[in-house]
Amino acid sequence: MREKKESLWKNCWKNRTLIWRLTKNDFKKRYAGSYLGMVWAMIQPIITVVVYWFVFEKGLSAGAVKAREGVDIPYVLWLTSGLVPWFYFSEALSNGTNALLEYNYLVKKVVFDIDILPIVKVLSAIFIHVFFVCFMLVLNMCYGRFPDLYTLQIIYYSFCMLLFVLAVCYLTSALVVFFMDLSQIVAIFLQVGVWMTPIMWQLERLNDKPVIQKIFKLNPMYYIVSGYRDALFDKVYFWEHPWLTLYFWILLIVLMFVGTKVFKKLKVHFADVL
Repeated sequence: MREKKESLWKNCWKNRTLIWRLTKNDFKKRYAGSYLGMVWAMIQPIITVVVYWFVFEKGLSAGAVKAREGVDIPYVLWLTSGLVPWFYFSEALSNGTNALLEYNYLVKKVVFDIDILPIVKVLSAIFIHVFFVCFMLVLNMCYGRFPDLYTLQIIYYSFCMLLFVLAVCYLTSALVVFFMDLSQIVAIFLQVGVWMTPIMWQLERLNDKPVIQKIFKLNPMYYIVSGYRDALFDKVYFWEHPWLTLYFWILLIVLMFVGTKVFKKLKVHFADVL
């Protein structure tokens, strides 16, 4: 019994080759059978960026003008820097939550280590994320904004986001097996979350409401999105926000502990339910 509890992370390290193989297969499988294949994975987010840009940049409504207030760089750059990490978070969380349901035939195999399935889903979303980070950097260069030392922080913030979504996925993927409606709740959460992070508008607009502003900052994705913008536009290192960084890592450690504990506690029942 002690050996089983030994460590989820040891199991994952031991199966690292299998994780990489399953990650590549998962990514390919998602677009198999369609003529354009993985191109669809790039087209949909780009169209989303274009639609939001058109609504907020070209929109003539008072709401659209207000949303752009305080943004002193081309709005399309500012918008893309927020949507790129959100696209990854949204895809990884949605797919990671349903990892055990999708791979239920592997869950039922006695010899298969199911600890790796949430990791496979979270990692498979990285391929498209890398493409969009490159797209974002090229878009910035088209406006005369070239990468520098600050830009390297995107690697740090992407790593933070990967760990954060993995921690959440260990929890949600375990619970959704027993409570199927959780998938729908996660989808609604993601729809609301894109506005609560915030991505389309600046949090500085709430400077006159400091309490509400602080509540928004408790959202871990605020740390990631503002980090991307710090790296690209504001030229601020992550350690220049010591309290926000400390809060994020404490929350991440707690979430990872809770998520993996719940997963390990419930995994003996997965095969029976699925």
